[in-house]
Amino acid sequence: METFKISELAREFDITTRSIRFYEDVGLLQPERQGNTRIYQRRDKIRLKLILRGKRLGFSLAEIRELFDLYDTNQSSSQLNKMLNIIDTKQEVLQRQLEDINVVMTELQIARDKCLQALNTQVANNQHKP
Repeated sequence: METFKISELAREFDITTRSIRFYEDVGLLQPERQGNTRIYQRRDKIRLKLILRGKRLGFSLAEIRELFDLYDTNQSSSQLNKMLNIIDTKQEVLQRQLEDINVVMTELQIARDKCLQALNTQVANNQHKP
């Protein structure tokens, strides 16, 4: 079974070992211990990847923990429905953000094009001056 040291995970995900220990402190990771050494399994590595991705997408650590808890337990219909509600809500937020980003990207491109056009006009005018 493949295992990882905390320093290996920190290096791979470009985060500090302190961050990984924090995720352990709040119950999102549960590495095995051999004395003072933490031994992370493949499951821990996957969970760390999901934590970091969730944070980038705007999930709070509480939401991430809730999703992990729902996933880790024997899932009843009510738990699955709750998980679906969390996912649906987050998808709606992300979809709105994506639409906002697309609008801003279009506006930035228009502004960029106008700047380039103005620069080209200035260069052309300067070339025609004696």
